[in-house]
Amino acid sequence: MKFVVIGGTGLIGSKVVSRLRGQGHGVVVAAPSTGIDILTGEGLDAAMAGADTVIDLANSPTFQGEAPLEFFLTAGRNVLGAEARAGVGHHLALSVVGTEKLSSSDYFRAKLAQEQLIKASGIAYTIVHSTQFFEFLPSIIQSGVEGDTVRLPSALVQPIAAEDVADAVTRLALSPPANGNVEIAGPEREPMSDLARRFMSIIQDTRDVVGDAHARYFGAELERDTLVPAGSSWQGAMNLERWVEQSGYASNAKRA
Repeated sequence: MKFVVIGGTGLIGSKVVSRLRGQGHGVVVAAPSTGIDILTGEGLDAAMAGADTVIDLANSPTFQGEAPLEFFLTAGRNVLGAEARAGVGHHLALSVVGTEKLSSSDYFRAKLAQEQLIKASGIAYTIVHSTQFFEFLPSIIQSGVEGDTVRLPSALVQPIAAEDVADAVTRLALSPPANGNVEIAGPEREPMSDLARRFMSIIQDTRDVVGDAHARYFGAELERDTLVPAGSSWQGAMNLERWVEQSGYASNAKRA
């Protein structure tokens, strides 16, 4: 099979590309560095020729204001238009669990608009709703820093490792289109503030963590279950401790 991986040089994309090539599939890595620009449309028609499935893993470079909406709508129209012209049979996009519940966030309104564009395109699709990645945990903690305290939402999270996300995306890309949403998550569910506290303890960060039901996440106030799957979901195997060990944070803390 031939795949086009939009964002194929990124955190998830590079892993998906490696997995697909390892199984003998043809892969076009779509990124500005490879001459394919989803915002201008440059190189898209050539990339789509003969493709069976497009995997869209691109993300907006900014999360606030009108920029995310402009990014996802412009990129989506260009990509879906090229797919339609080439007769691509399956469009898979990576999105976020709880997107439809976060209309107060500029970023999540933009992601919802992206999903609506896909569903209206007439192309068979799979939208993968993922929980937060472990890899984003340091930046989530940084977003809550207030002096010597870290203030984060007490809403539940069920974080997943990028390796597990790549496994799920690859498996779903090789499967028939779901024509709906498929949810994926990590193996453990707990309040975001508790997760941060555990991570910071492992890496010997002694700052206090405060759980606050009114603390905002990407500009939105969360209900307790906003960011976790409502029903059944595919679950990755890697928990926090395994991820920390694999990522090198634990050994770096020991050397400090």
